Amino acid sequence: MGFSGCSFRNTVAITSYKMSSGAADLRQRRKQNCTESDKMAPEERHKENSKLGRSPKYMLIQRFAKLFFGCLAAVTSGMMYAVYLSTYHERKFWFSSRQELEREITFQGDSAIYYSFYKELLKAPSFERGVYELTHNNKTVSLKTINAVQQMTLYPELIASVLYQASGSEEVIEPVYFYIGIVFGLQGIYVTALFVTSWVMSGTWLAGMLTVAWFIINRTDTTRIDYSIPSRENWALPYFACQVAALTGYLKKNLNCSAEKFCYLLVSASTYTFMMMWEYSHYLLFVQAVSLFLLDSFALAQSEKVHEVYKIYMFSLFLGYLLQFENSALLVSPLLSLVAALMLSKYLQMNVKKGTFMSRLLKIMYIYLVLTVTLTLNLLLKMFVPHKENEHLLKFLEIKLGLNTTKNFTMNWLLCQESLQAPSQDFFLRLTQSSLLPFYILVLIICLFSVTQVVFRRICGEPLKETVKLEDGRIGERPEIVYHVIHTILLGSLAMCLEGMKYLWTPYVCMLAAFGVCSPELWMTLFKWLRLKAVHPILLALILSMAVPTIIGFSLWKEFFPRIMTELSELQEFYDPDTVELMTWIKYCHAGQFLP
Repeated sequence: MGFSGCSFRNTVAITSYKMSSGAADLRQRRKQNCTESDKMAPEERHKENSKLGRSPKYMLIQRFAKLFFGCLAAVTSGMMYAVYLSTYHERKFWFSSRQELEREITFQGDSAIYYSFYKELLKAPSFERGVYELTHNNKTVSLKTINAVQQMTLYPELIASVLYQASGSEEVIEPVYFYIGIVFGLQGIYVTALFVTSWVMSGTWLAGMLTVAWFIINRTDTTRIDYSIPSRENWALPYFACQVAALTGYLKKNLNCSAEKFCYLLVSASTYTFMMMWEYSHYLLFVQAVSLFLLDSFALAQSEKVHEVYKIYMFSLFLGYLLQFENSALLVSPLLSLVAALMLSKYLQMNVKKGTFMSRLLKIMYIYLVLTVTLTLNLLLKMFVPHKENEHLLKFLEIKLGLNTTKNFTMNWLLCQESLQAPSQDFFLRLTQSSLLPFYILVLIICLFSVTQVVFRRICGEPLKETVKLEDGRIGERPEIVYHVIHTILLGSLAMCLEGMKYLWTPYVCMLAAFGVCSPELWMTLFKWLRLKAVHPILLALILSMAVPTIIGFSLWKEFFPRIMTELSELQEFYDPDTVELMTWIKYCHAGQFLP
């Protein structure tokens, strides 16, 4: 017994030493890479500027002006979109001239219940008492006491009520206007994040302007803000867009340390916030994690950066589990199983000597190993962790994919819902009329073929270039581009099955299409394949990256701007007297008055 205990302690000590030394080596390599990139970047820029005859001061002023006007355009676009939503909402529902009950009826569908909890928090004698009543709610479900904060994800309402009371807005603005104002402001942040993502990818804020234009023109298919303001996705998706923007910057090559740290912190904060705002957020993050897994599997990005993102997922899951009243749905989520399998596989690769048979076998079996461990771990967690949340979602997917059948009324009712059907032809027609779908397909095909070429080069043993220049015509070697190509294909596949998923996919269609037509690298990649000789390809790529988006912008302005102005000037009518009468009757009955 003593000998075995001693051996076990020695084994643990050796293993922990290896892990610590491996982690130290990893940190040292990252620090060296940061130092080298910080040293190399100014030297390369200085050489390029000296060749062009430009002084460093001139280049600094030019970069500052580009950054300033780009940020100004991004913030202005977000603010104008928020004002547009507010004006359109007022014109559509005559919101300011209605009574409180009629205003609440405009929150269509089941999203109105979220606003009712917000009102209860404001009516409570104290915030603590309001939270207690929500966590011990016996009014929502008959004959049951539930934790409404956990089961209905009421963290947006908690935050809104705290902000409303802490800011002293009781005497300045009505609660309903404060509530919808926050949602409209978040939608402005959503648009700004898409603007920045397209700008970071293409290098020009003209792509951001085109992204915003396509987003607003296709508003019917990019957002559900018109139908259900308080819905969870309207609170959550702006944070996911911020996370994607930060992740895009984080994956870029030759990024200086300050920008890398900023992007890392923004990814961390937005990932956790997104997870707290929406009960289905971990499924969308799972799709993102699969994209990063494929990106890392083909060695198209820095493995250290990708695994840092995995750690962010893990931290956000466990922190969310603790702060969401030990939400077991996060423990049995596929995201946790996948991230755990990826980190285990990474540990095995780091602790196996390079060049040995075992290391080569791990490289070949990497994808199979990750998938096997993920499925096994997820099944084990579901066996030992009691859970009831989101079971209906998994059962629905099984039935939708034809893997199972049921006579359950709820499942059959869900199958009949329009948002859970395959998208109609009108959806593709609307995207085509705004010229979005044709350009998206063009950009996706070029990027996909370029990525395929890079993957074949990697399989043949050819290393990636440290810096991809414009004349190289290799847009598929940029890790942030590869990530977005994989991500949009996965989201698009889901949108082709469920029409409701189009609200997740279409905004990134706008972003990717705008990036492509404004990127000289994409046009240069195409010209490399065509082998143009009559015209200088670099010059033609630069001209097209300016001319094509300008022509698209003018055509969209001419065709759709009058329609948008007509929407804002036209007074619509929304009145439902039967619902108003029913709600008034219920209110009187609840107050204990006699029944008519």
